[in-house]
Amino acid sequence: MKLSSGPCKALLISFLAIALMDCLPASAARIKDIASLKGVRTNQLLGYGLVVGLNGTGDGTSTKFTTQSLVNMMERLGIHASAGTIKVANVAAVMVTSDLPPFAREGSKLDILVSSIGDAKSLQGGTLLMTSLKGADNNIYAIAQGPLVVGGYTSSGASGSGTSKNHPTVARIPNGASIEKEIAFNFNDMENLTIALNEPDFTTAQRISTAINKNLNRTAATPVDAGTVTINVSGTDRDNLVSLVSSIEQIDVQPDAGAKIILSERTGTVIMGSDVRISAVAIAHGNLSVQIKEKSEVSQPNALSQGQTVVTPSSDVSVKEDNTQLLLVEPEGASLGGVVKALNAIGISPRDLITVLQAIKASGALQADLEII
Repeated sequence: MKLSSGPCKALLISFLAIALMDCLPASAARIKDIASLKGVRTNQLLGYGLVVGLNGTGDGTSTKFTTQSLVNMMERLGIHASAGTIKVANVAAVMVTSDLPPFAREGSKLDILVSSIGDAKSLQGGTLLMTSLKGADNNIYAIAQGPLVVGGYTSSGASGSGTSKNHPTVARIPNGASIEKEIAFNFNDMENLTIALNEPDFTTAQRISTAINKNLNRTAATPVDAGTVTINVSGTDRDNLVSLVSSIEQIDVQPDAGAKIILSERTGTVIMGSDVRISAVAIAHGNLSVQIKEKSEVSQPNALSQGQTVVTPSSDVSVKEDNTQLLLVEPEGASLGGVVKALNAIGISPRDLITVLQAIKASGALQADLEII
């Protein structure tokens, strides 16, 4: 069969690559890559602050909370000011966010993200004033301050025209916050460890438990449900819990997952897992081509008449259907390789493939979850 360049060729190459997965050995993953330790987590921090030093690109006078915040800050610095008399364009109100990693200690630095919440045009060249970052419990855990790094720009002329790149109202400050308070977490006092799977699955949980028990040479791990595995810490392991967790993280486990097909109708992307199976099914796909041509025709009036020359649109519609496609039959329990061969044989495009897979699923012959994103 002659293969032309274009979407069909790319589709065939992609499908053949996927089909080879049936012949390759399954790859294992470390436990630390498919699961996490309960209690060892990141906490979000949030704060409200002011960015100063902007070149006329700050919040306008209609943003009342920026003016009020500026007045409150000046009052704390011993300068009396009235909100009605302050008119500045070099200040912007911002929200400051950051993530507090587990086991973070006082004095450590955090990267912060600064986002405008007013009508500022750009944060370029600004400096964030001292801002308290609070957790969900409303306690202060870090203090942020420093010059902003903006990944974009905006410029405009006197006539009002201008240009911009990326998002100049969002900026970052690397190491812009200093941790002032630690989150209490005594790791070495834990009597049991709980492993939480990133993708809950009963088979994967059982495999993790079996692999841990084999590595420790004792029955220590027990699967609780599809997403949780508990590990009983013995007396000898409790003395060196860090070493125990480190050895468990490096254990290789083959994760399991249900058969799934991901479809994206926006881009025509189709992703199939190697466990996809179909029942006995017949597949036929007609190639329907609709072509519409638009053209304009000029209508001239007769000589010495009172008519006018007018332009009238004209449409030429042609429909063509290729009836040479064959009815393909796939046997019971066909694997992904059989599906690939069948779909490539009828030469469908990625977008047509989405329709075919949806039809097979509707017929009940597809043993896989069909997810459209």
